[in-house]
Amino acid sequence: MQDLINRLMAEGLTEQQAYKAIEIIKNFAKEKFPIFGGAIDKLFDKYGPKDDDDFLH
Repeated sequence: MQDLINRLMAEGLTEQQAYKAIEIIKNFAKEKFPIFGGAIDKLFDKYGPKDDDDFLH
């Protein structure tokens, strides 16, 4: 996941914006593929920021 964060930051996003973008993508994927909601959560949570409050608020 850090590779994705780095790529987003290389494209001009701040670290906070990059994490927010990933959160939006995660929620979008869960809406489109609800049957995989648990797997999506596990995948993204495993590689997400350690303290969500620092990045998502």
